[in-house]
Amino acid sequence: MIRRISLRLTSGVGVVVAVFTLVFAVLRVLPGDPVSLAANADAGGGAPSQATIAALRAQYGLDRPLWQQYFSALGDFVRGDWGTSVVTGQPVTTTLFDALPSTAELALSALVLGAVTAFVLAFVATYRPAGAVARAISQIPSVLVSLPTFAVGLVLIQVFAFGFHLVPAFGDNGSASLVLPAVTLAVPVAGYLAQIMMSGMREAAAEPYVDVARAKGASEVLVHLRHVAPAAVLPALSALGVLVGSALAGAVVVETVFSRAGLGRLTQQAVAAHDGPVMLATVVVSAAVFVVVTLAVDLISPLVDPRSRVAA
Repeated sequence: MIRRISLRLTSGVGVVVAVFTLVFAVLRVLPGDPVSLAANADAGGGAPSQATIAALRAQYGLDRPLWQQYFSALGDFVRGDWGTSVVTGQPVTTTLFDALPSTAELALSALVLGAVTAFVLAFVATYRPAGAVARAISQIPSVLVSLPTFAVGLVLIQVFAFGFHLVPAFGDNGSASLVLPAVTLAVPVAGYLAQIMMSGMREAAAEPYVDVARAKGASEVLVHLRHVAPAAVLPALSALGVLVGSALAGAVVVETVFSRAGLGRLTQQAVAAHDGPVMLATVVVSAAVFVVVTLAVDLISPLVDPRSRVAA
């Protein structure tokens, strides 16, 4: 187990470093000059002097050779010094960790809501698979996955915020303002997870031990809950890493649509302003979260299903 954890950690660190390297390279070839943008902002609409631009380049280390910039940035990142925002001048760590709790709350709410919805859909679709209701519900996950996230958010705002006035349309003040963003982000999660759960439940329903449970006189509901539904837990758990990555990516759209201050909206603003240090930090932190969740799932899976210990 220790050797397995060590290998996974080494692999995870390699993934994070690779993401850091890729984002660093992309930021250097993207069009636009964040230093010039910052200098224009400081100049109050006037043309900044070349001396001002040169001073800003020296301040952010952009006047050095590219390889020196890379290793310096990597070393600083490992030490926890993620630089300062080119646009605001604030430390990136402060900006990032101020935005992270809001996104974590949104992503966790969406994952829980999506998992519950997916289980209900999968259970109903596989309980009596020959019925018309089950056949209709089995098509819902494909629809949920195909819906554009921004369109779902706009429809929910129009209906439940502007139409029925049940919840706030924008902002992040209180739990009521979390409802619509969480539902919006949960829609693709529920669709993707329901497809996995349906497949697992259908395979389990055809196993001999399920027929034995029925032969012993157990009710159909009990058989489905105790013997069929648990078969969907491990595949769903294995997909958790992908779902977390999807939730973090979807947060960019959701937080922009609902005007929530979070990691997603921070990323969108950094991209629009060519704020390299903030973009680099948000992408690398998101990759690190993905790696940690994947590692946790990989370690928990043998506890949920002992058969996976043999494969490991």
